[in-house]
Amino acid sequence: MVDYSKWKNIEISDDEDDTHPNIDTPSLFRWRHQARVERMAEFQHEKDECERLYAESERKVTELKEKIKYAESNSDMSMDELKAELKKVEEEDAKLKKNRDEILKKEKLMPWNVDTISHEGFTKTVINKSAPPKKESLSEEEKAERQAKFNKENEKLLKKFGMFQKYEDSKTFLREHPHLACEETANYLVLWCISLEVEEKHQLMEHVAHQCICMQFILELAKHLNVDPRSCISSFFSRIQMADVEYKEAFNAELESFKERVRERAKARIQKLIEEAEEEERQKRLGPGGLDPVEVMESLPESLQKCFETKDIELLQKTIATMPEEEARYHIGRCIDSGLWIPDAKKAEQEAAESATNQDS
Repeated sequence: MVDYSKWKNIEISDDEDDTHPNIDTPSLFRWRHQARVERMAEFQHEKDECERLYAESERKVTELKEKIKYAESNSDMSMDELKAELKKVEEEDAKLKKNRDEILKKEKLMPWNVDTISHEGFTKTVINKSAPPKKESLSEEEKAERQAKFNKENEKLLKKFGMFQKYEDSKTFLREHPHLACEETANYLVLWCISLEVEEKHQLMEHVAHQCICMQFILELAKHLNVDPRSCISSFFSRIQMADVEYKEAFNAELESFKERVRERAKARIQKLIEEAEEEERQKRLGPGGLDPVEVMESLPESLQKCFETKDIELLQKTIATMPEEEARYHIGRCIDSGLWIPDAKKAEQEAAESATNQDS
């Protein structure tokens, strides 16, 4: 059967009763309606404040229970202190719950009126968890452009985050700048670590590496829970601060592994820089025929090497004369192409002098 009892408790409209002829009826109706609206607003404010305090109290109870669960000998507070704090918060939570129940009961017993009777009765509010960011299909070039733009816009903030030493400072900073909880921040910190290792700033590299692993753990937690990384900032730092032995061991193991990978990448980068510098130097010393004089010199017979080392022209001519014609032509050709031997040195010197004179004039 349908329950019609709720329709018995309805506050009549402001304009349904009779008034004295000497009273300004429209004004009276407005005053009555305004007074009722103010009472409803005051009650709603009281209800909202009660809900806020109760939700905050529930959060504190949950956090303290987690701290007790993961508390170890190196905790900031002893187990007894944590339990005493939990008891105090639970007592306050019970009082707030009782007050909340009374307000809800009072709201249920309040009579309906013209402002509430027509409200929707079958709507509801559903609070979803923070949705993860949608994955975009980007090319490598687009990813590089996005990373460069992110670095340019946030470099000062990224440098500041990389220098924090305390978990609480990092947590506060990321909550103030939640947009930094992303893959681009982790990428920036990785490259910064490699650059620091190349510059032989080993201690600073290890410090930034710690911050990089913090960011990677936040991203991994978000991926595991399928939520936005910004919603995992507090969760990660709360857990890492609670001295969860297994969690810290996993964190430290990943940190050490990451630092080793950074050192390997830095060695590879240094080797590449050395090779590039050597190639640049080699290109500078190539002769007119495109041969490297150092390589050609090392490939010559010892007798010819001695001639070039002593710069003895007569000895060079005698040595070439004793060699088979084809072999001598081969070595002399390579010497000319590498610049070790200039066929007409005097003419070349004269042309060089004339060219210098023309430039001066």
